[in-house]
Amino acid sequence: MKNQNNVTVTPFMPRKGYHNDALNMDFYELTMANAIFKLGMKDIQLVFDTFFRRNPMDRGYSISAGQEELTDFLLNYHFDEIACDYLLAKGMDPDFVKYLSTYRWNGDMHAMKEGCVAYPNEQLVRIKCDSVGAFLIETHLLQTMNFNSLIATQATRITRAAGNRGVMEFGTRRAQGTSAGLYGARAAILGGCIGTANCLAEVKFGSPVTAMGTISHAWIELFPSEWEAFKAIADVYPDNVSLLIDTYNVFESGVLNTILLDNYMIEKYPNNPNHRVKSVRIDSGDLGSTAKRLRKIFDDVDKPYIKIVVSNGLNETSIRSLIEEQKATIDSFGVGENLITSADCPVFGGVYKLVAVENPDGTYRPTMKCSDTLAKAIIPGYKTVYRLYDNDDYGYLDLIAMHDEVIEVGKPIKVYTTDLADSRKEYVITPTRVEELLVPYIANGKLVRDMPSVSEIRDFVKYQLENTVWPEELRTTYPHTHFVDMTEKVYKTRRQMYQTLHG
Repeated sequence: MKNQNNVTVTPFMPRKGYHNDALNMDFYELTMANAIFKLGMKDIQLVFDTFFRRNPMDRGYSISAGQEELTDFLLNYHFDEIACDYLLAKGMDPDFVKYLSTYRWNGDMHAMKEGCVAYPNEQLVRIKCDSVGAFLIETHLLQTMNFNSLIATQATRITRAAGNRGVMEFGTRRAQGTSAGLYGARAAILGGCIGTANCLAEVKFGSPVTAMGTISHAWIELFPSEWEAFKAIADVYPDNVSLLIDTYNVFESGVLNTILLDNYMIEKYPNNPNHRVKSVRIDSGDLGSTAKRLRKIFDDVDKPYIKIVVSNGLNETSIRSLIEEQKATIDSFGVGENLITSADCPVFGGVYKLVAVENPDGTYRPTMKCSDTLAKAIIPGYKTVYRLYDNDDYGYLDLIAMHDEVIEVGKPIKVYTTDLADSRKEYVITPTRVEELLVPYIANGKLVRDMPSVSEIRDFVKYQLENTVWPEELRTTYPHTHFVDMTEKVYKTRRQMYQTLHG
C-alpha cells in the first residue's frame, strides 16, 4: 500500500510479547524526529528541562525519583530490526530508519540525586543531546520521572503519618499494570515503607525491597474451621506466624483462636520463644476500636508480644486519625491502592520543555514556551539549580541560575522571585552554604556516576525530611511555600524574551 506521500510501505504485523522501550513514545515525537532528519538538523544540540508546576495535593514538597530507571533506559537505547520494520511501515523515511538502526543515545543527562527533595519550577532532569534523541525520549522520560516521583512522594506522606510504626506496600493487585506494581514498590521503599507484597520487586531490586505477607481470607476458608487453618499455617511456618483474624468474626472467633494457637505453640515449642504468634491483621470494620480491644485482650492474657497490623483502604488521613485522634494501639499498617496509585492525586504533572538550542559558534540560544501571562511562561535558557542553606543547615531557598553561573559562599547576589505574587520581587542574599542540585549521570552517552543503592536513597530521603527541610514545609495543611527564585541573568532572559515574543 502507499501513504499520502506516495512512499511504498509494507504492512506491519504485530509481535505479541515484543518489547522495546525506545518505541514507548507518542507518535508526534517520531514524526518530528523524522522531519528533523530530513531537514538536515539531526546534529543540532538541544537542551530540555524536566520540571513540575505544583506539588501533589499542594503539599510543601515533592521527592524526585526515577533517575536510575531513566539512566538505564538511555544507556540501553536502541532500535532493533522489529522496531525499524515498524518505523518503515509507519511511513518514516528509509534513510532515517537506517540512521536509527545504529543509533545510540550519546547525550548528557544531569539530574537531581535520586530521592532529592524537589519543588515546583526547578529542574529534576536536564537533557542535552542531538535533536533526534532529544525529541524521541520525551514520553518515556516523563513517564518514568512522573510515576516514580509521585509514588515516592506519596509514600513519604503516608510513612510520616505513621510515625515510628511500619508501613508495608500492599498495592500490587490494585496497581495500574505490571510496571506500576513493580516500580511503585521500589518507589514506596524509597519513601520509607518497610516492605512490599511484590515478589518480582525483591528479585529485581533486592534489599530493602523485601517481599512480605502470610495468608489471605481464602486460606482460612480452605479449611473446615478457622482453628484448623491457623494451626496448619503455624505448623508449616512456626517462626513467622501472622494471622488474618477477621474472616468470620474478630472477637467471637479470630482472637479466641489466636490465643489457642499461641498456647498450642508454647506447649509444642516450650524452649523456643521465636515460635509464637507474631502478629494479627484486621482488614475490615472499625480499625481503631478493634485494635484497642485486641491490645487489651492480648495484654490481659500475658501476650504483649502479639503485634497488631491493620489494612483496608488506608491513606495518610486515616492513619493520622487512627494514631492521633483515636489513639489506636496499632503496630504497623498495610497500605494498598491509596499508595500504589496515589489515589488522592494520581498525576504528578512533570513536563519536558525545550529551553535552549545550540548556535553554530557553540553558544546556546534560549527558547521559551510562552503563555498569555508571564506567570505561566517557562523559564528559558541552559540552566542549573542550587540549594542555599542557613546556619542551621535548613534549605531555605532554591536558586535557578544559568549553567555557567557560579554561586559562591559569602558573596552577595541579587535574586528575583519566580512567583509574581510574592511581595519580595527582588532582594539580595549572601549564601552561607551552597549545593548544586543537578549532578552528571551520563556524559556523551557514558555513565559517569556510581549509582546508589535503594537503601542509600531511602536513607537520603529520610535524612532530608528530618534534618534539612523546614518543618513548616511538612505540614499537611497550609504548608510553607519553599522559595524557588532566579538569578538576575535568568530573570532578565525570561522577561526580555517574554516581552519580545508578546510585543
